Order: sequence, then structure tokens, then C-alpha cells
Amino acid sequence: MIETIVFDVGETITRDDRYWASWADWLRVPRHTLSALVGAVVAQGQDNAEALRLVRPGIEAAAEYHARELAGRGEQLDESDLYDDVRPAVSALRERGVRVIIAGNQTPRAGELLRDLDLPADLIVTSGEWGVAKPQPEFFARVMEVAQTAPDRTLYVGDHPANDVFPAKAAGLRVAHIRRGPWGHLWADSPEVARAADWSIDSLAQLAGITER
Repeated sequence: MIETIVFDVGETITRDDRYWASWADWLRVPRHTLSALVGAVVAQGQDNAEALRLVRPGIEAAAEYHARELAGRGEQLDESDLYDDVRPAVSALRERGVRVIIAGNQTPRAGELLRDLDLPADLIVTSGEWGVAKPQPEFFARVMEVAQTAPDRTLYVGDHPANDVFPAKAAGLRVAHIRRGPWGHLWADSPEVARAADWSIDSLAQLAGITER
């Protein structure tokens, strides 16, 4: 029985469109160019920040992020960035008594913005706030601390095999891989992902049925 569900953020509950579009505008390159580069580097197993270095060699992403904040062009997140099924799915899970946590690889600022959306979650936290990021085992150790239930009764939902599916499974959690966003679609039919994930879903609405099994 699943008692706690933990959600990844990017391309699980939020679209990354605005995030990468804002970086493209800041770096003064076409949005499609940066989007394509992000897809290319991630498909090669590299961190998506490598796409920024391809556009601007030698860039220090953290320093550039700070510069954007000072210029008033920092991170933004509002209701329009949520996938349509997020709020009803999370509400339905809470009504069933499922503990809901949102925890992904984001900045502290993103954590603030997510909490401002007043989602019906028990906890919203980011890697920037924890000081440890996926796929490090320490991130999933922190997940288990806040899940307040056994690993086999905790379900982690995410789109990315290397950051979500494989490390969550290695930590002993149940895993749902969502076919959503570039990475979710790219690896949806991967035999390795199919073997590791307990469930493959196309919508967060399917989670209510999983908790009833």
C-alpha cells in the first residue's frame, strides 16, 4: 500500500518552457537553439547546464543566475507553469489520506515560488534548500526522512531515469515513471526504465488508482 507520494518538479508537475526560454532570452540566442542543445546534452548523459556552456563557453551558471536576479530577470513560476492534472491529482491523493511531498532539483527561490502557489501538499522542498541534489543517495535519504513511512510504501514520481527512476529504486522506494516532457518521452520505452519502474504513467490522475491497489 502506498502511503506517501513524492513528486519530482521539472516536467513532472511544472513545464520547463519558461525556465529555458528565460535563459535563452538572457543569453540572446533563439529559444529553439537552447532547447535543442538541452535535449542533446541530456541525451548524451550530461547535465543540462552544459547547454549553457555550449552557448557561452566558460559561463559560470551560478554567477549568471545571480546576475539575472539582480537585473530583475530571475526565476518566475505561476499557475500557468503547472501541468493541468497537478492540482486535481494532488487534491485527490490528499483526500485519500496519502501524504504528498514535492521534492526536486531546484533552487531555493524555486521552492519559495512553488510554496506561493498554495498546492495541497504536505511539504515542498528543493535540492537547493537541502544542500544535496539528485541523483545523490543523500537526496533520497532526505526524502525518506520526510516521507514518514517505509520505503516500500513510498512512491517517487519523475520523468528522468538517471535522476529519478534509477536512484529512487536503488534507495528502496517504489517508482512511477511519467511519460511527460522531453526526457519522459525519450526514455519511456527503454527496457532499463521498464524494469526499474514499478509503474509507467501518462498522467498524474493515474496515481489515485495506484494507491487503491
